[in-house]
Amino acid sequence: MTLENISCQKSFGGWHKRYRHRSSSLNCDMVFAVYLPPQAEQGEKLPVLYWLSGLTCTDENFMQKAGAHRLAAELGLIIVAPDTSPRGPDVPDDPDGAWDFGLGAGFYLNAIQQPWAQHYRMYDYVVDELPALIEANFPVSDKRGISGHSMGGHGALVCALKNPGRYRSVSAFAPITNPLNCPWGEKAFSRYLGEDRSRWREWDACALLAEAGEKLPLLVDQGDRDDFMANQLKPEALEAAAKAAEHPLTLRIQPGYDHSYYFIASFIDDHLRHHAEALKA
Repeated sequence: MTLENISCQKSFGGWHKRYRHRSSSLNCDMVFAVYLPPQAEQGEKLPVLYWLSGLTCTDENFMQKAGAHRLAAELGLIIVAPDTSPRGPDVPDDPDGAWDFGLGAGFYLNAIQQPWAQHYRMYDYVVDELPALIEANFPVSDKRGISGHSMGGHGALVCALKNPGRYRSVSAFAPITNPLNCPWGEKAFSRYLGEDRSRWREWDACALLAEAGEKLPLLVDQGDRDDFMANQLKPEALEAAAKAAEHPLTLRIQPGYDHSYYFIASFIDDHLRHHAEALKA
C-alpha cells in the first residue's frame, strides 16, 4: 500500500508526520497523523497509542492542541491519530448538514444501512487496517494502547472491550459511554445500524462491559462543567455498568473542567503515563 507523506514537522526531538493512503475498509482516501519520538530513529520498536478524536475533528486536533508530544518523546511512545470518518466526494454526508452525523462523525462502528455501509466502517479501519499499515511501515511493536475524546472515547472503549488481548491499555476523556440512551447515539445508530436496537448493543460500552472477555483497567476523566455530561455522556451509566460487571474503572470527575482541549491538555500526561506503564510492562 502506498503512503504519501503530506507534511512533516520536528517536535520535541521527534517528528510529527501526516500521511494519505487509499483505505480498502472505507473505500476512500484517508489521512492519518503519527508522532515519532526521538527513540524511533534509534532502531528499536516502540509501543503505539492510537488516539480517536471526537465529533467534527480530524487527525489534526489532538496533535496540535493536546500537548502530548513532549511527554511522548520522553516516554518513547508513538502516537497515531486517524481521521474521524471517511472523506471524499463520493462519501455521503448528513443530508441536513448537521455536525453530529456523517462526515466527521463516523462513531467508530461498521454501518450496515445504506447509503452508509459502503464507506462508514471506521471500526474495521481503526482495529485492523490502520494498525496493519502502521506496523508494516513504522518502527512499532505489537504493544498497543487506545484512547480518545467524546465520540472517540466511545470508540476507544468499544474497540478495547470488543477485542480482548489486542490492546494493553485503554483510557478516555469525556466519552459517550451509553450511546444506546443518548441523543447523539440514537441519531447515529438508527441511521448507521437501523432501528433494531438489539444491533446497537455491540457498539455500546455499558452493554459490552457485562460480557467483556478481559478486565482491562479503564481510566476515564470527565469535567464537571461539561455541557454534554448529563444528556450525552452519562459517566454514571459507565460507573454503574463497571460496578455490576466488577470491571476495574478509575472515573475521575474533574471540578471546573469542560469538554474542550484545555481539559484534555490538563490531564493528558496522566493518560500517557497510564498507557506507557502498561505498554512497557
